[in-house]
Amino acid sequence: MMTILIIEDEKKLVDILCRALKIERYSTDFALDGEDGLKKAMKNDYDLILLDIMLPKKDGILVCRELRASGIHTPIIMLTAKGTVNDRVIGLDVGADDYLIKPFGMNELFARIRAVMRRKKTTDPDIAVMGNMLMDRVKHKVTRAGKDIPLTPKEYKLLDILLRHRGEALSRRKLIDGVWSPGFKELGNELNVHVRYLRRKIDQKGQKPLIHTIRGVGFSIGE
Repeated sequence: MMTILIIEDEKKLVDILCRALKIERYSTDFALDGEDGLKKAMKNDYDLILLDIMLPKKDGILVCRELRASGIHTPIIMLTAKGTVNDRVIGLDVGADDYLIKPFGMNELFARIRAVMRRKKTTDPDIAVMGNMLMDRVKHKVTRAGKDIPLTPKEYKLLDILLRHRGEALSRRKLIDGVWSPGFKELGNELNVHVRYLRRKIDQKGQKPLIHTIRGVGFSIGE
């Protein structure tokens, strides 16, 4: 299920969007100001962000600019009551993928979401390479030094998230939300167990370790 972060200070509109998106089988999270929205977008792994331009504490342009500067490429649709060409250009220039002018119809919003996600899908690389390890996302296959590495679905998803954020220190919460679901509560230290199994398969004896523990934070992947 796709998870969408709504950063919007009009609580009434947030409630309407959450209800409408739930009907369309999207999961939602929200923030009512720019600072909180930025923190959530930096901490959690969302599929898409709906971002208002006029926000308290930190406006949407700054939020978008800081996310892109931090290497976060989650698709962003700007929501704005301003319809001038200049506002739209600024939003797209700082890294937004699309924009919607208020008031807008829900059918138009859903169409924009589908279009942005289609573009994201076509730009995501089908092949991820790190050193002598290769992930083929089309064939759902992982090899290292030319040898096939059989992974369980959760191990594969965990490796995929790490590779999409290579070089980043990913928090435990971000990994848990991505591998299981947002808000999932561990009962038996599931993340550590899956990381351990994945390490045994990826970082076999004689191979340079790729998966690293970042104390107090979580995990990362890199050479």
